[in-house]
Amino acid sequence: MTYVIEGLDPAPFAALFACDDAALAQRNIVAVTAADAGYPCRISLAEAMPGDRLLLINHVHQPAASPYRAAHAIYVAAGSRTKAVYRDAIPPIMQTRTLSIRAFDRSDMIIDAELGEGADAEALIERLLAIPETAYLHVHFAKRGCFAAAVRRG
Repeated sequence: MTYVIEGLDPAPFAALFACDDAALAQRNIVAVTAADAGYPCRISLAEAMPGDRLLLINHVHQPAASPYRAAHAIYVAAGSRTKAVYRDAIPPIMQTRTLSIRAFDRSDMIIDAELGEGADAEALIERLLAIPETAYLHVHFAKRGCFAAAVRRG
């Protein structure tokens, strides 16, 4: 089964990088500088490099009108101008983390979920997408619970 994992559209975040810390704070956004690993950009689906500027944003990743409507903190890197698209491949930021993968139906209700290591992500994604009722998947980094990316059939 083919699948696509996509980063977030950079357009909604672009203007935020021109804001100063006070303007960001009014929106509950924090500017950070990557010191080491652990700053995965949700646009590029890549780790930020030490010294990169990122914004820590509360992002509504599940805008559905269902009980599963959800938001959580994510990082977006200043230099990310094009969303990543991975076809039948797991982005590097997912390969080394424990993942929670959630299957949603067309009513935006969770119908199944898996918890596993990044090395097993492809098999877990394929299993969940094989469920006929699955409309899409959301991948979260299990340790901190934050949204990583959406997955759809390719």
